[in-house]
Amino acid sequence: MFGTESSLSMFLNTLTPKFYVALTGTSSLISGLILIFEWWYFRKYGTSFIEQVSVSHLRPLLGGVDTAAPNNNSSSSSNSSSSNGETDSSRQSVSECKVWRNPLNLFRGAEYNRYTWVTGREPLTYYDMNLSAQDHQTFFTCDSDHLRPADAIMQKAWRERNPQARISAAHEALELEDCATAYILLAEEEATTIMEAERLFKQALKAGELCYRRSQTLQHHGTQYEAQHRRDTNVLVYIKRRLAMCSRKLGRTREAVKMMRDLMKEFPLLSMFNIHENLLESLLELQNYADVQAVLAKYDDISLPKSATICYTAALLKARAVSDKFSPEAASRRGLSTAEMNAVEAIHRAVEFNPHVPKYLLEMKSLILPPEHILKRGDSEAIAYAFFHLQHWKRVEGALNLLHCTWEGTFRMIPYPLEKGHLFYPYPICTETADRELLPSARGEAVFHEVSVYPKKELPFFILFTAGLCSFTAMLALLTHQFPELMGVFAKAFLSTLFAPLNFIMEKVESILPSSLWHQLTRI
Repeated sequence: MFGTESSLSMFLNTLTPKFYVALTGTSSLISGLILIFEWWYFRKYGTSFIEQVSVSHLRPLLGGVDTAAPNNNSSSSSNSSSSNGETDSSRQSVSECKVWRNPLNLFRGAEYNRYTWVTGREPLTYYDMNLSAQDHQTFFTCDSDHLRPADAIMQKAWRERNPQARISAAHEALELEDCATAYILLAEEEATTIMEAERLFKQALKAGELCYRRSQTLQHHGTQYEAQHRRDTNVLVYIKRRLAMCSRKLGRTREAVKMMRDLMKEFPLLSMFNIHENLLESLLELQNYADVQAVLAKYDDISLPKSATICYTAALLKARAVSDKFSPEAASRRGLSTAEMNAVEAIHRAVEFNPHVPKYLLEMKSLILPPEHILKRGDSEAIAYAFFHLQHWKRVEGALNLLHCTWEGTFRMIPYPLEKGHLFYPYPICTETADRELLPSARGEAVFHEVSVYPKKELPFFILFTAGLCSFTAMLALLTHQFPELMGVFAKAFLSTLFAPLNFIMEKVESILPSSLWHQLTRI
């Protein structure tokens, strides 16, 4: 034992200050690299890499228990009900993480491309445009397209990634015949103004109505004709909806409202386009709040899927009744009236559904062009809503003031939003990842848009630990380089202090154990 201690002391005495400089410098470099990687991984995926690996791989080895496993002591009926509840919850989570087509999406040629020409920035991500390509193939193609040459060309055009190739294919299809989907593509991507897009959509409407009437008479002759009629119906609804949006953008709002109402009456079952959200925005522009309330009474139903447009429009209508006279000082003295309480509860309901919207409405965060697809309850939906509805909130006197005074109170009712909600299901954990794919978060050196994250995540322990380790070792390396002799003395004193309890224990063990037994143990 004494020989080992003397050899260790001799080894420490032979170490030069350069060794300590190299040791601390290397430690600082390694911890710095770990810190950079951990920070990058956290910014990209929202979790610590070390923590994720520990939970995924080390926890099962250490005997981690799956918390989702049913309790053995519970009855079979309770197990069945809990299992069904978990299944329903998981189904709801999957549905809430589904990416939806933005009902108010802009025109790619007349709006998105004009923004690119002015700023040099791409407002749409590749993931978003790829989803749009999949939508176009679903809505505008069918298995019988190969029977008509123009439709066969357009079927290939919707799969083409190059915009110029798509536009060229559309012109080629129009040389063969009047093709509704070819006009749609040109109106969406080649037209540089809304008026030009409207002209092309009117031409598409003539061709689309002709195909729709033809396929309507043949739809019962077989599955092939039925699929063709379904495709022609989708094309016709899409054209009429976009024509209504052109009228809205060109200031003919009453005409747009009439077109939307007629479209909803003609095709009441096609809810996938969410035309009622276009109608709500147009009615708010006309300040026709009674009709807005009538639309909400039909679509703000417990059995129908919610959206930020539904929840925040309902909150706006209730806030409109009290916002012009609302004063937080007066409310704190006398309490909230029944109407004010209803307005605050409606705001809390809307904020719980999508907590990202208030910062955009209150202009605490800058807006960007909305994407072509949105994630409900996510940052992408908040941008799409605020982009079109901020003006309606500003038009109602005091509405933004009421929102500013009350929206943060929602978070006191749902302290753990990922585990349990108040009026809705728990907030889905998948929104951040999907929004980072949908939104242009960074372009080059400058940050284009910082994705809003809810609930706000604290820095993981391992990032803080590596930051502290990096700083501490870097400071040690600097001090050792500047004061080598003094740091050498400190290092020896530190190691001596560190090994002092061990030496004390070993001395006690030697005094207790017989010398012959200790001799045999040291030989082993």
